[in-house]
Amino acid sequence: MPDRDTKGAVRTITDLARIAGVSPGTVSRALAGKSLVNIETRTKIQAIAREHGFRPNQMASGLRRQKTDVIGVVIPLGHDTRQQISDAFFMTLLGHLADELTREGYDLMLRRVVPGKDADWLDRFIGSGMIDGVIVIGQSDQFDRIEDVADGYDPMVVWGNHTEGQRHCVVGTDNRLGGRMAAERLIAAGATRLAFLGDTTAIEFAARFAGAQDSVARLGLPPIVTLRTHLSPDRASEEIARHLADHAGTIDGIFAATDTLAALCLTELRSQGIAVPDDMKLVGFDDLPIARQTVPPLTTVRQDIAAGAQGLVDLLLRRLAGEETESLVMPPQLVVRATA
Repeated sequence: MPDRDTKGAVRTITDLARIAGVSPGTVSRALAGKSLVNIETRTKIQAIAREHGFRPNQMASGLRRQKTDVIGVVIPLGHDTRQQISDAFFMTLLGHLADELTREGYDLMLRRVVPGKDADWLDRFIGSGMIDGVIVIGQSDQFDRIEDVADGYDPMVVWGNHTEGQRHCVVGTDNRLGGRMAAERLIAAGATRLAFLGDTTAIEFAARFAGAQDSVARLGLPPIVTLRTHLSPDRASEEIARHLADHAGTIDGIFAATDTLAALCLTELRSQGIAVPDDMKLVGFDDLPIARQTVPPLTTVRQDIAAGAQGLVDLLLRRLAGEETESLVMPPQLVVRATA
């Protein structure tokens, strides 16, 4: 039996979900009358909502009545809880987002969350009454949570990887194509035994890895070795050094999931006396400013972060105006420099 003790006012879908003993996404769908929720569960949830004076779409209509001129930006870090928002990719995207939102007359409210400790992280943010809409930076390992929220909340756009049939609106690069480009560049530069540096738990990284695997399989080369590495600088350098020592002589090309990891990898390669690109080819992903500043300059796959920020804001404003929008998938671009 659900817990009928509200322990306070029922203000959000998360409150109602706790009482009903179901997920917030199920509540969203039930209140919207979606057939995805069976009739018995839907009826029960709607009855509890009436009992506690919680009207369907109460949250969304409240936001529309009380415009805050604030857009929430949330970064979920379920895949790597020690990663910091000072990461070069986050800072670059946040800078462009702040410019775009300011230009449109909005302020930005930023949150970094660790979903494992906060299962209702997204529901509570959008139900807080403090924001008009939300931009989620990265799907992390939270794809299902974001899908649930998308069923009952329209003004949300996500930076991430697009999967056919998904319900949430996303802006991002074709990561799988980018992964193919990276592997093909390593192979064209002479590498035949490739490794992927990163953590494939994150959806975007998994797509990059899958694309690289596509190219290796098509060319009949050995499967790519996975060098699982965290994104937090305090752990990444040590892990990369250990990977290079463990695989000495067995790999000759590395595809790093990000430019930040690639730059750390360059430092460790130099420390171990491995010449780049003679002994080891290296390709990153993002084309952050650091890619041009490494020694030697980094070959990488570029995603247009400035255009992505513009797309996130444009789609969110259109959704706030009641428009249905499609996802925006941007083409990657190979940028050849000196490491491969």
